[in-house]
Amino acid sequence: MEFELSRLQPKERASFALRALYEDAGCRKYHMGRFEEYGLYQENRSFLSSEQVITFTDLDGRLLALKPDVTLSIAKTAQPAKGETLRYYYHENVYRPSAESHTFKEISQMGLEMLGTVGEAEVQQAVCLAAKSLGLLGSAWVLEISHMGYLFGLLDALNVPAEMRPVLLEKLRAKNVHELRTAAEAAGLDRSEADVLVELLSLNGSYADVLPKAEAFCRNERMRNAAEELRALAEPLEAAGGSIRLDLTLAGEMEYYNGLIFQGYLKSLPRPLLKGGRYDLLIRKFTPGAGAIGFAVYLDELDRLSAPLPPVQKQQTEKVMLNVALPKGRLGDKVYNLLAKIGYGCPEDYNATRKLVVENPEAGIRYFLVKPSDVAIYVEHGAADVGIVGKDILTEASADVYELLDTGLGKCRMCVAAPADYQDDPSRPVRVATKFVNIAKNYYASIGRDIDIIKLNGSIELAPILGLSDVIVDIVETGTTLRENGLRVVTEFMPISARFIANKASYQFKHQEMDEMLEKLRGALKEQEEAK
Repeated sequence: MEFELSRLQPKERASFALRALYEDAGCRKYHMGRFEEYGLYQENRSFLSSEQVITFTDLDGRLLALKPDVTLSIAKTAQPAKGETLRYYYHENVYRPSAESHTFKEISQMGLEMLGTVGEAEVQQAVCLAAKSLGLLGSAWVLEISHMGYLFGLLDALNVPAEMRPVLLEKLRAKNVHELRTAAEAAGLDRSEADVLVELLSLNGSYADVLPKAEAFCRNERMRNAAEELRALAEPLEAAGGSIRLDLTLAGEMEYYNGLIFQGYLKSLPRPLLKGGRYDLLIRKFTPGAGAIGFAVYLDELDRLSAPLPPVQKQQTEKVMLNVALPKGRLGDKVYNLLAKIGYGCPEDYNATRKLVVENPEAGIRYFLVKPSDVAIYVEHGAADVGIVGKDILTEASADVYELLDTGLGKCRMCVAAPADYQDDPSRPVRVATKFVNIAKNYYASIGRDIDIIKLNGSIELAPILGLSDVIVDIVETGTTLRENGLRVVTEFMPISARFIANKASYQFKHQEMDEMLEKLRGALKEQEEAK
């Protein structure tokens, strides 16, 4: 009986195709055990995506761990000789905490590593193999490229203090222009320097279009060297097919990546399928003077390709449909009215129907009406391309999305509030009642105060009145409810307003539609503000 590959699941077929690709490129398979001594991860915590690791004591008393990372183990054991380039590929499982399920998850990875003497030829081969990997896995794909040397060079040119760099990179990753300016000012940059940093957000688009702009934007030798490396990649990547994008706001972890970084996306998958880059800093901990570049393909993501198409996507439309998650309630109504005025209205009044999905194929728009606290979830998981969500919900959920615009709607603030006669007692933890557990924890951690959290879902103001808590952390708009219940604001620590967010994968394939909507929305918001 002849075996048919078509009967295999997508990730199973992918593993065969990728293995053939990597072996044809001269890579040898690298196999390793499931376990590693925990000390390796303890000593190299900064190179891990999470410090949480599954550990156990072996029969001989050694503390071992289930591998959370493959590259670290390869970097430790490869030990390339001077002048040698080792080329490996692997197919392994790693064990990491999942932000979605709040449990550890077994993740199937295939990857490729080049270690030792890594010059221009090796870099080009690795990046082109990443592009070919995506081409084997789907017909519509995007490879997004950046360079940490370019980003570090710009931060050097602006004399940004080392301790402020992670904050600025975080805002750049999220394309969060409104908070990037604030963070730049906090880092000691003047207005013109902050403008330079914000201008970096415009270096995002097709490789051929953005590269000349990136070269002209260089401020020092470090940026020019990075731009030269990007230029050397242009011709090899042109032959790879697919869509190659240059996005110089794409930033990896500072301690891990030091040169080229890249991410790969397949259409219909909500997050990157492939991630990689140059990691000389890691390999040199084990082999001084060596270089390294590699990438991993997250095969489990391919399971989504075998899932049935959602009903809302079965309808064929001439225009590309932008799926928008709107929060039910006053904020959603305000945003819908604004969008309707700029050409994104629907023939059907969603307030006059019990339907949860309304659309206008002629305008290329589809709205999902969801609970406000769920907007970020729908967008992060790719069910919606974009959404409108309060900064409080976005921060509490720690959603991995682009935050493209502060609409200025629904302005309020996150506060600590307490009874009028409250005095802090530093001899014991503060009892804090809130529905924003993560926000409260992060705020009190930032001021070094020990707390006991009491999670509530409503009527938060009641907690200190009944002695359930000392203080509350909650949203305050006018303060009327606090005053009427004998409470006062102790501290305001986070401004809140509605933000326009986008799924990172959707942005790769629908950036033109999103950018057009954003431009029109900015104009409508400006007109509304001027009319006040």
